[in-house]
Amino acid sequence: MVDFARERARMVRLHLKRRGIADPHVLEAMGRVPREAFVPQALQEFTYDDTPLPIGEGQTISQPYIVARMIQAATIKSGDRVLEIGAGSGYAAAVMSRIADRVYTIERHAALAQAARQRLTALNYTNVAVIEGDGTRGWPDTAPYDAILVAAGGPTVPEPLRVQLKVGGRLVIPVGESQEWQRLLTLTRISAQEYREHDLGEVCFVPLLGEHGWPDDPPAAAKPSARAGTLPELIRDAAEPLPAIADPAFARLFDRFAEARVVLLGEATHGTSEFYRTRAAITRRLIEQHGFTLVAVEADWPDAAVIDRYVRHKPSRASAEPPFRRFPTWMWRNTEVEEFIQWLWARNGAVQDPAQQAGFFGLDMYNLNASVRAVLDYLDKVDPEAARIARERYGCLTPWQRDPATYGRAALSRGYAPCETAVVAMLRDLLEKHLQYAIADEETFLDAAQNARLVAAAERYYRVMYYGAAESWNLRDTHMFETLENLLAWGGGHAKAVVWAHNSHIGNAAATEMGLLREELNLGQLCRERFGRQAALIGFGTDHGTVAAASEWDGPVEIKQVRPSRPDSYEQLCRDSGVDRFLLDLREGQHEALRQALLRPRLERFIGVIYRPESELMSHYAEASLPQQFDAWVWFKESQAVTPLPTKRRDGMPETYPFGF
Repeated sequence: MVDFARERARMVRLHLKRRGIADPHVLEAMGRVPREAFVPQALQEFTYDDTPLPIGEGQTISQPYIVARMIQAATIKSGDRVLEIGAGSGYAAAVMSRIADRVYTIERHAALAQAARQRLTALNYTNVAVIEGDGTRGWPDTAPYDAILVAAGGPTVPEPLRVQLKVGGRLVIPVGESQEWQRLLTLTRISAQEYREHDLGEVCFVPLLGEHGWPDDPPAAAKPSARAGTLPELIRDAAEPLPAIADPAFARLFDRFAEARVVLLGEATHGTSEFYRTRAAITRRLIEQHGFTLVAVEADWPDAAVIDRYVRHKPSRASAEPPFRRFPTWMWRNTEVEEFIQWLWARNGAVQDPAQQAGFFGLDMYNLNASVRAVLDYLDKVDPEAARIARERYGCLTPWQRDPATYGRAALSRGYAPCETAVVAMLRDLLEKHLQYAIADEETFLDAAQNARLVAAAERYYRVMYYGAAESWNLRDTHMFETLENLLAWGGGHAKAVVWAHNSHIGNAAATEMGLLREELNLGQLCRERFGRQAALIGFGTDHGTVAAASEWDGPVEIKQVRPSRPDSYEQLCRDSGVDRFLLDLREGQHEALRQALLRPRLERFIGVIYRPESELMSHYAEASLPQQFDAWVWFKESQAVTPLPTKRRDGMPETYPFGF
C-alpha cells in the first residue's frame, strides 16, 4: 500500500522547500492536508507527484507547488478571511483553512461544488464554505477579504474582485491575453483606488469563465489563436532550416560539434524514423570526416556485440544469440538501423587499418529487457495478478514519470516480498549463463571484462529495479557512463565517440525535474561534468505524426498517432515558429536573447517504448530548461514511425548477417 504520510513529507521536502516555498505556515498546512482525499481513486498513486490531475468537468487539481506558491504569495495568516475562485476538488481551500480563520470558495460546476463540499465535511474542515456560482463576480456577502486567490486564468483582473479586497489585502491571479498562457500577478490594495502589482512569472491555468472573465463559448473569430508571440518569433529567427536528411548539406550543419570528444545524439521517442535517420546521417559524417570510431548506443552490451563483430568483419560466435530479439524489438531491429549497419559494414570493409574501423557498442545494463521478461515469466507462474500489474508498472520505469517508484508502491496480492529472493537469484543465474560465451572467448578482453562488470553489479541493480526505486535509474545511467569511459580508454587517447540514446539519458538531468526534484542523474550530466564542453548534447523533438510504441511493457508494437504538443510545452513554441524542421544552436553566445527567454523551465515531451496518449501529461511530460539541458535542438514538426524488421529469419539472408533472423 502507498504510505501517503511518507509521500506527503517527501512532497514538502522535494517539491516545495527545494523550489523556494519557505513560509512555515504554508509548509505545515501542505504537510497536514491529505491530498489523496481530493484525487480520483484511480489516480491516487500519483497524489504527491508535482503535477495537476484531472478531476472531471474539464478541470484539474493544481500541482502542489502552484498551490503552495499562490498561498505563499497571498501571505495568508491566522485570522484572515479568504476568498478562492475555482474550488475544483476543494484541496487548495482545505490547505488555506489550516492557516486562515475563514475560507469561502466559489465553483461554477455544480457537480464539483457538491463533491468538494462533501470532502471537506468528511474531513471536518468546518471553516470552509463552498459556494456554487460565477466566481468572476466574487462574493460580496462576506467581503472585504484579506486575500483572494483565483485558480483560473482571465483576460484581465475582474473588477468585482478588486473592489472586494481589503486595503492591505492581496489578490493572486493568472492574467493573459490568451487562454493558453498567463502571467501570475499579485495585486496589493494600497488604498481605495490604488493597487501595487507584482509579476511572479509565466503560468498555464484553465480559463476563467464568467461575466468578468472569458465567455463560456466565444465565437470562432474571437477565440484566441495559438500563441505566436515573442518566443516563437525568436525561435524562427534563430532556427537553421534543415534540408532533406539524405542531402549531404544536412549533416554538414553539425560540423560545429566535431571537435568534441563525445557527441550525444538524442531522440524524443524510441520509435521515430526521422530521429534514427538523423543520427545515422550525423554519425556517418563524424566517422568519415572527423575521426570518430566509437558508436555507443542505448542497447544491451551482448546484442550490440553481435552487430559490432559483423560491422568490423570479425567471425560471429557460434554461441551468441541473435541480437535484439527481446522486447522492444523494434527499437534497434528496424530498417533505419539496418541501413546504417550496412553502411558501417561497407565502410569498415574499405578501411585497411583496423584501428580506423568504427565499432558498434551497447552501453546499457546486461540483458535488461531479458531480465524483465524473466520477472514476468516468474510472476505469471506464482501470481498472475502480480504479473498483470507488473507489465503495466514496468512501462512506468522512465525518468519523465513524476515518480518512477510508483511501480514499487503497487499493492500486489503476494508478488513482491515473497518472490524477491527467488527473482534476484534467477536473474543472477540468467546473467551468468549468458556470460559463458564471453569468458570462453579470449579474442577480445574488452567484451569479457565488460560482461564481468555487469554480472558483478547485477544483484544490486535488479534488486532495486524489482522495486522500481529511483536508485535503479541512477545506477543504470552511471553504468552507461562508466561503459562509455571504458570504451574511450580502450580506443586510446584520441578516441572519439558518438552516443545514441533517448533525450532523457543525453540531456543534462541537472536542468530537468529529474535532477531538481528527484535527485536523479543521467549520462548527459555525467558527460558534462567529466568532459565539459568536450561533450556536445543534442536533443530532438517533434510535434505530431506517428510513432512505433507499445501500450504496456512486453506488449506488441503498434503504430500510434502522436498527439499535437501541449500549449505549455517547448514543442508548441517550436511548432508556432512556423519552421517545419530546423537546428537550433542553444550554446552561450549564439542566440543569447532566445537562450535567456527559453531558460525558464517548461514542459517537454518524452516518449519511450511505451506511449499512452490517454494519460500523456502524466506519462510523457516533464519540466526542463532546454538551453541548460542541451547544446542544440533538432526539430521535426511532423514525423513518422520507424519500420520494424521481422524477428524470424528472412529468405536469402546469410547466417552472418545480424538482422537476417
